[in-house]
Amino acid sequence: MKDYQKILVVVDPTTENQVALARAVTLASKSNAHVTVFLSIFDFSYEMTSILSNQEREAMRQGVIDQRLAWIQDLLAAYSHLQLSIDTQVIWHNRPFESIINHAIAGQYDLIVKGTHAHDKLKAVIFTPTDWHLMRKAPVPVLMVKDHDWPDAGKILCAVNVATEDTDHQMLNGKIIEHAKDLALKFAAEVHLVNGYPGTPINLAIELPDFDAQTYNDTIRMQHEQRVNYLANAYGIDVNRCHVKEGLPEDVIPELAEQLDAELVILGTVGRTGFSAALIGNTAEHVIDSINCDLLAIKPDGYKSPLEEA
Repeated sequence: MKDYQKILVVVDPTTENQVALARAVTLASKSNAHVTVFLSIFDFSYEMTSILSNQEREAMRQGVIDQRLAWIQDLLAAYSHLQLSIDTQVIWHNRPFESIINHAIAGQYDLIVKGTHAHDKLKAVIFTPTDWHLMRKAPVPVLMVKDHDWPDAGKILCAVNVATEDTDHQMLNGKIIEHAKDLALKFAAEVHLVNGYPGTPINLAIELPDFDAQTYNDTIRMQHEQRVNYLANAYGIDVNRCHVKEGLPEDVIPELAEQLDAELVILGTVGRTGFSAALIGNTAEHVIDSINCDLLAIKPDGYKSPLEEA
């Protein structure tokens, strides 16, 4: 995989703890990457003030932008000793996800990093509409960050799809694992593979009296295990770190991530029309809502964002 040499990190002016910035700095320190600290702001009240001239409105907008640039510089003071290459960009735009993706495309960034919001009562990560748009439409990998460290000897969980012979999915599996291995090398982490397989259809067992549900189930499990082990062997991953479990991926992946206490889950989005052809094949969006750790969403090679000009 291509190393992360240009990282676009989105800061959040509504919170003191900038988890995305901290993660981006950590990643940049490991690969000597350039970091752009990005903020998209908009205040409709400045657009509606009819008593002001265009020049006055522009001056007010620029004043807000300058305030935010100064705020970002204060944030960056904590990292000045690292001698990293960091610049800042504050843009006035009424659709944050568009400004983020357009900037990532124009600047040929390798990674977008953004923080998530935790719901204290639900103990879950809450994804905003901007988060969903980024994961659906950004042509580069998107890392959604939770508030925790990445310790050495941590665990990275790759959600792979082996249920189809589709070339796109097979290539995406490889891309997911390559990203995981690269990060594992930097952080001395373990790479694990997870795959969920469907249980016996109830209607078959009911409609066909002679149907052997156990044999059917065992056969499906073995097929998935063989394919996951083949994938692991191809990329030099210990088969003891392969996890094939019965159930829907949106249940299996978050459960295993919690059991392993994984720092990061990496999954692919085939991105034909956003998530309609969805995560790792036809996995429901629930898989993302249920993951309570960092999440790296990756598109297949050749994916073209709907925001890109034809």
